[in-house]
Amino acid sequence: LIKQDILEHREMCFVISVHLSELQFLTFLCLLLPQDAIRTLSALQTDASALEMQEQTRICPQLKLQAMRGFLERVGITAEDLDHLNIIHVAGTKGKGSTCAFTERILRGYGYRTGFNSSPHLVEVRERIRINGQPIGKELFTKYFWQVYRRLEDTKDTHGGMMPLCFPFLTALAFHVFIQEKVGVVILEVGIGGAYDCSNIIKRPWVCGIASLDIDHTEILGDTIAKIAWHKGGIFKPGVPAFTVQQPEDGLAVLRDRAELIRCPLRVCPELEDYQADCGPLYLGLAGKHQHFNASLALQLSHTWLQRRCLPGRARCCTVSGLLQLTFFKPSPIMVKGLADTQWPGRTQILKHGAVTFFLDGAHTMRSIQACAAWFRETSAQHQKNARGRVARVLMFSIKRERDSAAMLKLLVPCHFDFAVFCGFACNAGEINHTVSAEDRLQRCLDMERSWHLHSSGWDNKGTQLLSEDSLLPLPEKKGDTLVFPCTQSALQWITQGREAAPLCDAAEIHVLTTGSLYLVGGVLKQFDPAFSK
Repeated sequence: LIKQDILEHREMCFVISVHLSELQFLTFLCLLLPQDAIRTLSALQTDASALEMQEQTRICPQLKLQAMRGFLERVGITAEDLDHLNIIHVAGTKGKGSTCAFTERILRGYGYRTGFNSSPHLVEVRERIRINGQPIGKELFTKYFWQVYRRLEDTKDTHGGMMPLCFPFLTALAFHVFIQEKVGVVILEVGIGGAYDCSNIIKRPWVCGIASLDIDHTEILGDTIAKIAWHKGGIFKPGVPAFTVQQPEDGLAVLRDRAELIRCPLRVCPELEDYQADCGPLYLGLAGKHQHFNASLALQLSHTWLQRRCLPGRARCCTVSGLLQLTFFKPSPIMVKGLADTQWPGRTQILKHGAVTFFLDGAHTMRSIQACAAWFRETSAQHQKNARGRVARVLMFSIKRERDSAAMLKLLVPCHFDFAVFCGFACNAGEINHTVSAEDRLQRCLDMERSWHLHSSGWDNKGTQLLSEDSLLPLPEKKGDTLVFPCTQSALQWITQGREAAPLCDAAEIHVLTTGSLYLVGGVLKQFDPAFSK
């Protein structure tokens, strides 16, 4: 009854508190209300007014920023409030999250109280809003969530019943948290694109960054690097310095043109090896050669922010625009340590569980899958040298339906896997939008299985079936060297406990590359990583 009253009648909580000690009451709130907030957040995905606005912004994307301004005004956040957050704004197709993680860790090393807003999350939505590198606690999340939600709910009748979808709501929530918690700098990761992304509501960031460009979200951003670059360059602001990594020629040309039009000084970052540090070669806390680009971008962003924000007499705006020659600098000891200490779960991460070693990377574009495959081949080979017997390799793969799974799987064939496992996402692995049915997810897995066989060993094109007439079969169907599972948990149980397949049953160790989706990676972390499984 207490749980029901708290969840359904929050305004009556004071009645319940009469019968409980303060500590007991706060414990109930901490345990129950976060889940109520998550349910409310999920409901925003199916809110009729929010879906209507989503359709309108698809036709006219400029309306997205107009709507975002309205949401922030209703929450009580002004443009001046955002200016005072001292924002570093980062866009890009791949690597922007890692770039933000490097940047945040460096600036935290200088003693600043950092705010970091990223997406998506791996296990819990609280991961998207971080203070000093850590997801906000349940109590803070609950407190600020209801502050923002109630302000929007109380004003919706005077705004045509309009409520935001999940991502705009979380962006507004992040700004509210950072303002209330008085952070000294905010590292703000773009969600999708840049020009019309909800995060682009800010007017005066201190510095902007564009990570590597690739083909993704084509239904929104276009199907060429040039079209995608146009959207990413939309975060440029007049007089605000911007940096990018080495890009495809057509993408860099568009970024240069955007910078000139907006009157933004744009520079291309050097190779990581070009930096000179007293301690010798720079060591990165994130594995993979592709992280060198992200680390170089992070060095430029943090260095520029420190110069412009902290040095006396430094002008807020620059007067030169266009593509400029980059000035080299020697990273400070704090920067060197920050790069080495950076952690960003689910990206080139290794997690050992008994005889099974998971190689986790949430790569989901062509270039990131290619980089992931190279990292796995090299790192798995290093681990194999210390193995006490035969090592079997397993691919654990899942991907969202709008992405080209066949082309990505083709890039993974050279890794020479003994077995491939395709599964739906864990039901609690972090998805907020549950509008995709279990049948659709399973059919997607069957399609991926067919593509894998076509690329790796030939396929009879008949496929397997996991769907009965009125229910899902509880067990996987076998087809050669592959298995299809209904969810992440059942696949993990088979990998770690079953292993009845011939290539795995006599293996001393099993190396599992888990890739294609951060949601899939989150399912593994929730199951086996103590930091996420609590």
